[in-house]
Amino acid sequence: MTKTYFHTQDFTLESGEHLSGFPLTYTTYGELNAAKNNTIWIFHALTANSEAAEWWPGLIGKNHLFDPDQYFIVCVNMPGSCYGSLGPLSINPLSGEPYFHDFPFFTTRDMIRTYRHLQQFLGIPKIYMGIGGSMGGQQLLEWAIEDPEAFDYIIPIATNAFHSPWGIAFNATQRHCIEQDPTWKEKKSSAGLQGMSIAREIALLSYRNYDTYRLYQSETDIEKKEGFKSESYQVYQGKKLADRFNAFSYSILSKAMDAHHVGRGRRGVEDALQQIKAKALLVSIQSDLLFPVVEQEFLAKHIKNATHHIIDSKYGHDGFLLEYEQIEEVIREFIHIKE
Repeated sequence: MTKTYFHTQDFTLESGEHLSGFPLTYTTYGELNAAKNNTIWIFHALTANSEAAEWWPGLIGKNHLFDPDQYFIVCVNMPGSCYGSLGPLSINPLSGEPYFHDFPFFTTRDMIRTYRHLQQFLGIPKIYMGIGGSMGGQQLLEWAIEDPEAFDYIIPIATNAFHSPWGIAFNATQRHCIEQDPTWKEKKSSAGLQGMSIAREIALLSYRNYDTYRLYQSETDIEKKEGFKSESYQVYQGKKLADRFNAFSYSILSKAMDAHHVGRGRRGVEDALQQIKAKALLVSIQSDLLFPVVEQEFLAKHIKNATHHIIDSKYGHDGFLLEYEQIEEVIREFIHIKE
């Protein structure tokens, strides 16, 4: 069930900017039990939405790991996105027009601070498990540090404590594509879409790897000189995103990812991670180029009593979305040992 929560009180961002309130669109599956201890909070990645069963079907649903008959599953569309929560196409109450380029800058820390209001609204005293990959994992870590009592278990997948120079370079280059689109400065929802399509093509190279393309985009016709599969695949993926997303959200969310740093204002990364009290399982994708294994090893080293597991996958960073059987197996084993 998808609903929208409207926060009607003042909210201050890390930047110091004040909002008179905000909407959060969220999707739930199942029901909160009488003991109020069965919540699974799922955090989505950069361009996904709150309907987690659609993009993680192997983990959510009847007879899956996260079964709505057993758990109350919550997923929120992050602020800055374009699937119902406050975003660049929302109406700016000061102007009566969409924010567009003037949308306030939300960090991953700002995002989880909005979620805490929703948690209170839903009457959830403590979350049994938080799980998220990539940018979703960044948010999960922020929340587990900000409120060490919020979770029993956290499972950050293919994520990091702060975004790397490598990851920032990828995001910045993608934004440069958007900014070079001659329509980007226009105040309309379609501004920058061609640039965003190319940005997505660049992003895909970081989500996959050499072997992924070799396995799925190789040619069988040795006489071919043009019109290669890998080229058409890139174009297809860029257009696919342009059909469902907008360049304003893509730009602002990639900046939020770049600004992610759990040590900011907390005496450094190591001190911040040591605040986490939840039982933590860090999951890596062996072939991940964007969030390499070393980043999860760092997390596991500095989070108290953390467990680290590496999944073998040919899909690179996208393995966190596709290797649900392996993810389910390692989570079940982790919970069984810890309980």
